[in-house]
Amino acid sequence: MVDKPQWRELFSEVVTSGQCTGCAACVVACPHDVLDYDDQDGHYKPWHLDIDGGREDCTHGIKGCTMCTRACPRFRSWEAEIDVHRVGRERTEDEVYGVGDVVLARALDPEVAGTGQDGGVVSAILLYALEHDLIDAALVSATGEGTWRAEPAVARTRDEVLATAGSRYTYSANLLAYPEAVAAGAERVALVGMGCMASAPGAMQVRKAGKIARRLSLTIGLLCSKTFDDRIFDELFEARYGLVREDIVKMNIKGVFQIWTRDGAMHEVPLKEAHAFTREGCQQCPDFAAEHADISAGGIGAFGDWTLLIVRTELGRMLLQGLIDGGRIEVRPGDDDPGAVALLHKLAQVSRRRWPESADPKPRLIPLRRP
Repeated sequence: MVDKPQWRELFSEVVTSGQCTGCAACVVACPHDVLDYDDQDGHYKPWHLDIDGGREDCTHGIKGCTMCTRACPRFRSWEAEIDVHRVGRERTEDEVYGVGDVVLARALDPEVAGTGQDGGVVSAILLYALEHDLIDAALVSATGEGTWRAEPAVARTRDEVLATAGSRYTYSANLLAYPEAVAAGAERVALVGMGCMASAPGAMQVRKAGKIARRLSLTIGLLCSKTFDDRIFDELFEARYGLVREDIVKMNIKGVFQIWTRDGAMHEVPLKEAHAFTREGCQQCPDFAAEHADISAGGIGAFGDWTLLIVRTELGRMLLQGLIDGGRIEVRPGDDDPGAVALLHKLAQVSRRRWPESADPKPRLIPLRRP
């Protein structure tokens, strides 16, 4: 009998095992609209509608539909499959943050650099891709004014890219904005997201998940150790430090939680106090460096106004060169900040150790030596 894993297997092996990251790839890929997404009370997980079978059963799956497992970036041998598809080979044991070249970059447009996070390069990439007709839209996250609740959004214009720039440290399943982008006519869609989301397009492509696999044509990954439950605003920032979410204008993590408020003050909250609010979907995630993106980006290292980039694919290299040639960004070697490269290795190793021993063993591989 040919193995056709469907929702029943996805539910038991990923959703209820702790491996589910809440990326919503299965929900968006489902052609029968029998999966929904729960982002309330810290859940961030897919669920199966009662109108079709039950919690664990899918009548379409029984008939042969496997689309949800094709889309899942944590199902079975996901990492090795996507490695080969994206970069032509599996990563070696020493490539703990995946395959790619490390550089430092920052946007040269003052508005882009000032609005974006740590150099504004992600915004610069999206603007370049939109203006050069490489993509029609980008799936990003946005927050309502004063709420700081991250929500999926679509960016199609310069104003929308800049309005959604910056980091949020609560979770947004940006893939959920895909139907809106497609309904507006987008055929080439960029996805911006952490490693859990950055692996979804590759999973869909290598497992041939239909039109959605073709449309997700650019992936920008965000370095991420974890995200936090929305409770962190009321139960930590406000309760312990008097920081009301309506007064917060910017956040960053640089060894501590840095929080800027409307009065111009910057406040620091120890990261150890935030650990209790870690989102469940991050507890077993092994991917700090968004290893399956075309370009991964993060603000780690000594230079606060520079973005560390890991350029992973031919598309990523083409975009980087176009940005340089077009005077959009300036670039310097990653070795200019050896501390950032060392931290990249360290944080990637820490994340790898989270992956459960009972699952596919390859994501747990730890290099034998440190750089």
